[in-house]
Amino acid sequence: MRILIIEDDAGLNRGICFALEQEGYEAVSARTLREGELFFEKDAPDAVILDLNLPDGDGIEFCKKIRKMDGEKQKTPVIMLTARDMEVDEIMGLTSGADDYITKPFSVSVLKIRLQNVLRRRETAAGGEDSDSAFHPAEEMHILRSGEIALDRSTFRVFRGGQELDLSMTEFRLLQYFLENKNQALLKEQILQRIWDADGNFVEENTLSVNISRLRKKLGGNDIRTIQGIGYLWEEHT
Repeated sequence: MRILIIEDDAGLNRGICFALEQEGYEAVSARTLREGELFFEKDAPDAVILDLNLPDGDGIEFCKKIRKMDGEKQKTPVIMLTARDMEVDEIMGLTSGADDYITKPFSVSVLKIRLQNVLRRRETAAGGEDSDSAFHPAEEMHILRSGEIALDRSTFRVFRGGQELDLSMTEFRLLQYFLENKNQALLKEQILQRIWDADGNFVEENTLSVNISRLRKKLGGNDIRTIQGIGYLWEEHT
């Protein structure tokens, strides 16, 4: 598969290209939006890894342009890779058409898994495959289940009733923490420390409630119960 990397940092660009080529991908490197647009039109990549802060423009606007260039054909997966770590930036990135949003610094291993996931979701959407049924028995040790929910800790994939869900990494980690502590009340402070900052330098508490709300909406159920003044509880339905 051909992956277009648009990143102006030469060292990081080379590093990502090398890591992907080691996995068998064909990496196409661009360091400006103009180069990226030319390569996109010429090479028709299977996915795009897109920095937002580029010397000749904003990656968010380019993502919107990619969606227009896609037209009626199958949507090209886009992963945004950026130093912009504010919640509003992530919202803008995802609403512009990105499939995933990763902030710097980041793990190349996580990037590769997230790339695999967006490519798999595209293939699943095209082929109508029931992804949850693809779990091999040997993989079950990595799976957390609750009702219709199945979370694969090895591939960072989540399913509900066989339908793969598109969760951010924060939402994935929240869900994993809940499933590892089913029917146990978790204090807000516990969750903040586990998900955001092990050193106690917590983000604003509103960040937790916003992410819980998003996760509930994506899960489409009432499994996460609010315990007023205390925290949250994942309620296992039997």
